[in-house]
Amino acid sequence: MAVRGRPRGFDRDAVLCRAMWMFWERGYEATSMAELTAAMGIRPPSLYAAFGSKEDLFREAVELYQRTEGSVTTAALRDGATARASIDGVLRGNAVVYTDPGKPHGCMVVLAATNCAPGNEGVRELLAQDRRDTQNSLRARMDRGVEEGDLPECLDTAALAAYYTTVFYGLSLQARDGASREELLGVVDAAMTAWDVLTAT
Repeated sequence: MAVRGRPRGFDRDAVLCRAMWMFWERGYEATSMAELTAAMGIRPPSLYAAFGSKEDLFREAVELYQRTEGSVTTAALRDGATARASIDGVLRGNAVVYTDPGKPHGCMVVLAATNCAPGNEGVRELLAQDRRDTQNSLRARMDRGVEEGDLPECLDTAALAAYYTTVFYGLSLQARDGASREELLGVVDAAMTAWDVLTAT
């Protein structure tokens, strides 16, 4: 009969949430294993046994962030009645999330690993791919708008998606640098004023 190991003495989901918070606030490379274990309230052997490595832990933390804090983007793209409404929802919803006073400001996917040492290239590429996926999702919503008739058939949706993705990620950087919610929403207002010009036939 197989002998069962000692049961885990912590809530895995709860400690993963604490790790996500640390990575979100400080970035991948600036967060040490000692700081992670202290924040998570577990010892290093327990961390390695539960998550494998720092990079594996980070990857799970990114997935958790996307399912929770980052879900506003998915919801806006899914629920907007038009392409314009969806993009407005993405920008406006994230401006609110990025400036929540009880959380780290900005987006974890944008800020946690823009520059990495060569040994951590996999972490940088993980987030770069996530950002590319988001841009592709914005373009897909615009393509749907073309199909449904609320955007002109001649529209360059790739260029438009690149533009609004740049605004989207710029909001994150502005938030981390201390911009207020009102300031970010002002940027959103300006970006959506440009929509009518950029999508004109």
